[in-house]
Amino acid sequence: MAYISPTLTLMTGAVKKAASALGRDFNELEHLQNSVRGDKGFAQHAYDKVLKILHEELSKIKAGLPIIASDKDVVPANGTYFAVCAIDGFDNFAHGNADFAVSVALIESGKVIDGVVYSPITDEMFFAEKGCGAFKEGFRNHERLRVASAKNADKCLFACGADARIVNNVLALTQNVRISGVSSLDLAYLSAGKIDAVAVSTAQIGKIAAGVLLVKEAGGYVFEIGQTDVRSENLEKALTSGKLFACNEPLRQKIAEILAK
Repeated sequence: MAYISPTLTLMTGAVKKAASALGRDFNELEHLQNSVRGDKGFAQHAYDKVLKILHEELSKIKAGLPIIASDKDVVPANGTYFAVCAIDGFDNFAHGNADFAVSVALIESGKVIDGVVYSPITDEMFFAEKGCGAFKEGFRNHERLRVASAKNADKCLFACGADARIVNNVLALTQNVRISGVSSLDLAYLSAGKIDAVAVSTAQIGKIAAGVLLVKEAGGYVFEIGQTDVRSENLEKALTSGKLFACNEPLRQKIAEILAK
């Protein structure tokens, strides 16, 4: 990854190191009795271990920089910090479901500079740097990502979180609805053209910041849900509110109208 910054290279390494422990825990979880799956104790131990490794590794990259890992953490006044989600899709993980990811973003002065989303079980690493494009890691060559060119909203594949109002509005638009419980991975898949649109409602910035950068660098758009003027973007507002939608240019007006209801 010589063409991206040393910081992003180190971030991908930190995520892989943390996720290696997570992969081992998931394999162990799969062999537990069905009656034990869903027990949050084992999953919480795995989460804490991943978060500890992320703290250790990210502190080596930017010593002293705050690490925001939950909606209870206080974002620094200067807007410069790491936003992380140790296990996005925690309930999936706890139940032995492979839909989960590790997400890390570097935010400087309120802007997402670097982002990494990694699915440990499928070994899919998505990364982006502001102004340098979005990529999926490959063995020899990294794949440059672009959002899909879908134009018909009623036929698009739409991923959304478990927000009843959003889901109902989306169902009025299309029946092709995906609810994975992994916002970061939904946004990463949107950047890779595997999903046409995403709607998110979460207070945890670590679940969306890296994915938002991936979408932007892959040619997509990100807006706050309810924004009246979709000709312009207020990315900071979308990140702060946690209620956002992302898609390509042809779909944005129609989706904005549906989600604003």
